Amino acid sequence: MSRSTPPNQAAPPAGPRAALDTLLAGKAGGTLRRARWLDAVDQLLRPALPAGVNAHARLANLRGKTLVFIADAPVWHAKLRLATPELIAAARSIGLEVDAVTIKLATRPWQPHPATITPRIPPSAASQKGLAAALALLRAPAAEDADSLHNTATAGVRAPRS
Repeated sequence: MSRSTPPNQAAPPAGPRAALDTLLAGKAGGTLRRARWLDAVDQLLRPALPAGVNAHARLANLRGKTLVFIADAPVWHAKLRLATPELIAAARSIGLEVDAVTIKLATRPWQPHPATITPRIPPSAASQKGLAAALALLRAPAAEDADSLHNTATAGVRAPRS
């Protein structure tokens, strides 16, 4: 009887957690751990952000003793700048040695704008009648006389008053 794995080794664990563990153990592990740590710090600092800023700003880095935030518009940049003392106090309260906040502006929006979907307006009765007449013209045999084509095309058109 043959085995796919040697008897002294267990099969490697499968699933997303195993994939994440493999990534963290590899060369990119330090970068991924840093990104996860920054995300955790960002979540801890969110309550200290001014009202409405949560969706428009996020923590990008902690460089030395400086928190670096990214805002997606100048108005949110200004609101973050005005909240600098509160952000420093919140960072210190979670154990970070911070004495400054830098805010950068994003060069493009984080989330694409949702596509504008216009509701489909049903065609009017006159449009339906005109489309039916055009379809009838397309389906008409080539040998049909000009009078029937003229009658189909001008159905519903009033003659000018004299």
